[in-house]
Amino acid sequence: MRVSVSWLREYVDLPADLPTGDLEQALVDLGIEVESVVDLRESVTGPLVVGEVLEIEELTGFKKPIRFCRVDVGAANGTGEPQEIVCGARNFAVGDKVVVILPGGVLPGGFAIGARKTYGRNSHGMICSAQELGLGDDHSGIVVLPEDVKAQPGDDARPVVGLDDVVVEMEITPDRGYALSVRGIARELSHALGVPFRDPADAPAPGATAEPAYPVEVRDPVGCDRFAARMVRGVDPTVETPGWMRQRLTVAGVRSISLAVDITNYLMLELGQPMHAFDADRIAGTLVVRRAEAGEKLTTLDGVNRTLSAEDLVICDETGPISLAAVMGGETSEVLASTTNVLFEAAHWDPATVGRTARRHKLFSEAAKRWERGVDPALPLVALEKAVRLLTDLAGGTAGEEVLDIDHVAPRTPVTLPVDLPSRRVGVTYSPDRVVELLEQVGCTVTRGTDRLAEDPGAVGTAGVGPGAGAGEVLTVTPPSWRPDLTDPADLVEEVVRLDGYDRVPSVLPTAPPGRGLTWQQQRRRAVARSLAERGYVEVLAQPFVAPELVDQLGLPADDPRRPAVRLANPLSEEEPLLRTTLLGPLLGIVKRNVGRGQRDVAIYEIGTVFHPRPGAGTPPAMGVDRRPTDEEFAAADAVVPAQPRHVAVALTGEIEPAGWWGAGRTAGWADAVEAGRAVLDAAGIPADRVTVRAGERAPWHPGRCAELVVDDVVVGHAGELHPAVLAALELPRRTSAMELDLDALPAAPLAAGPTISTFPPALIDVALVVDDAVPAADVRAALVEGAGALLEDVRLFDVYTSEQLGEGRKSLAYKLTFRAPDRTLAGEEAVAARDAAVAVAAERFGATLRGA
Repeated sequence: MRVSVSWLREYVDLPADLPTGDLEQALVDLGIEVESVVDLRESVTGPLVVGEVLEIEELTGFKKPIRFCRVDVGAANGTGEPQEIVCGARNFAVGDKVVVILPGGVLPGGFAIGARKTYGRNSHGMICSAQELGLGDDHSGIVVLPEDVKAQPGDDARPVVGLDDVVVEMEITPDRGYALSVRGIARELSHALGVPFRDPADAPAPGATAEPAYPVEVRDPVGCDRFAARMVRGVDPTVETPGWMRQRLTVAGVRSISLAVDITNYLMLELGQPMHAFDADRIAGTLVVRRAEAGEKLTTLDGVNRTLSAEDLVICDETGPISLAAVMGGETSEVLASTTNVLFEAAHWDPATVGRTARRHKLFSEAAKRWERGVDPALPLVALEKAVRLLTDLAGGTAGEEVLDIDHVAPRTPVTLPVDLPSRRVGVTYSPDRVVELLEQVGCTVTRGTDRLAEDPGAVGTAGVGPGAGAGEVLTVTPPSWRPDLTDPADLVEEVVRLDGYDRVPSVLPTAPPGRGLTWQQQRRRAVARSLAERGYVEVLAQPFVAPELVDQLGLPADDPRRPAVRLANPLSEEEPLLRTTLLGPLLGIVKRNVGRGQRDVAIYEIGTVFHPRPGAGTPPAMGVDRRPTDEEFAAADAVVPAQPRHVAVALTGEIEPAGWWGAGRTAGWADAVEAGRAVLDAAGIPADRVTVRAGERAPWHPGRCAELVVDDVVVGHAGELHPAVLAALELPRRTSAMELDLDALPAAPLAAGPTISTFPPALIDVALVVDDAVPAADVRAALVEGAGALLEDVRLFDVYTSEQLGEGRKSLAYKLTFRAPDRTLAGEEAVAARDAAVAVAAERFGATLRGA
């Protein structure tokens, strides 16, 4: 929202010497984010003057049309001779008054102007466009001053084009739609500075007449609870928009179109009431306000042919839809250069419907922006009266006496507010009189009364603030029509705090209760994250939203519990309306994006929640914000909330060990994903003797290269190489591997016992056992541990070997055995005997034979 201070001064008595910094601070104190405050008097330096075009010579032989102009700038150039200027714009003619910046001037952005030779001619200065002057975004042509401008060539152009003003640009939060208008900002500044405010909507306007201005039928009073219209006949279509109006529109970033349309835009900016102007002669039959029929077509004013949804609100005549209600009008009824009969429409539309329509069609017009934030339903008749008066005063014509006003607006519901609630909520003492005063400043109607109040379980326990003056007194507050955001006691509390000053609210950090730190689950998650980061994995945070087709891309079978997903009622993107049931989908999407951008070696991880719906759980109970929910309400709501276990997942592709002068690199594979799972379990404090890694089968992994991660006979995760069909569907490189593990399924880590350290030397013996290819290495390891007995300190697999000499379906597993006694140096015979005992158990259980024996 951009607005000039001069426009604001028409409705609020700002001090004449108000510094721009104080103006900005006043808005910030009210909770309005200020993007910039620009003093236009300082934006252009040097000679900026009014010029009159005397001659235009068209230059040919260039890639684009170029004009060589002689412009009368009076005595501003020191000689009184016409100024020679080269210009590429085409929207001006001989006799037009333009804005000229002479050599030595500097435009916004530090663009200095000098005399130079260009296109074979000498150019002394520049004829300026609105964008070059910093007045707007229009760069399609230069600024041509209206004929009624009294300035003469050589006069300072700043006051003529509005460069003697201050422009404030604000970012309005979605709950404050009333502030998207001069009326709303002026009202806010009157609160902040304590100066008088004159409401531009406080003007007489005729009510509905027995004979309507135009026959209209509203079939959806929920989507449109008020529809008003007025007619103006016989206007002069040649009259242009006056300069003062075009200037204000330009500052606000709105393009001037035609007088009737500009009036509707001007009043939208001034009052906050979007309007629409129809060419009455291009409408056929009764106007009907209804929901669109699915598949209906409408070409909007931007020239796009749109296919409508059954939820869209439209205005129709007997030919079909002529306007996408509250968003944008249609081409078939727009005001043209020849329009003489204008029908003004001002209505009140449902914010939620307008917001969904704007997003569905990706059409975020200035009108839609205001409607979805809430518009004052009391404005239509006032806006119509102003529009009719402006049009007839400027372009003649006759205002129709008939007024249409179909009004189904429901009265505002009063809000009951304990008068001491602001004090208890915020920790600042507000007297009852102060609370009433501030609410009445906002425009609320306040009635005081008494009632027996229940103790507020959510009260702020601030020293010196509690039940006292005003305790037991209740206010019945009816919010004004322009504040649709005030619906609950909490909203009124916020207004009291905002107007009284956020700076009065103490900044007190809560004291952490003694004896508490991180929970063991939090410590575990940090340990897991640290362990993976130390191994070279980079943490990512993926969006938890996925597309419905992801379950098929991951190859999840029909009975897989990960297929059912929670669908969001209001998703950020219609393409991804589901919550993830596995971390792998979004994680692999990040891998794809990185590979597509040239990052071939990727190793990433994420720790996050997945969401599993609870079928048949029903709907949660309705809970307000006026009190803390009871334990039963919490339990009932929690029973409906999807299960949200916390998982950890990794994905890797490319080289895990880069090649270089030191030797060949190593490509990441399924074994690295399995090792990442082992690292997670180790960081989680799960002892190795409780962990089993065995062959498994689970989508989306390759059935022959998938491992199950088992803790205490419970499968907690899977790791390995992804299935080729999944890699093809997701467009990922070959051999991409992944691991996913359910952290919440892991038991608490046992109390760690201190290791027994022996000062005697170890005995190291390697054994290579030949077994069937289907025998898991972990099972062979367990057999060796069992057979070796107490002298075995460690056993580690260091090689897996296959060859034709071993035979088809056979493999060699090489283990490094470490033997040590706590009280003596082992004799060689003792170590060999323990080795033989270990091999014997492996041979008995799996038919293992010593390689080479």
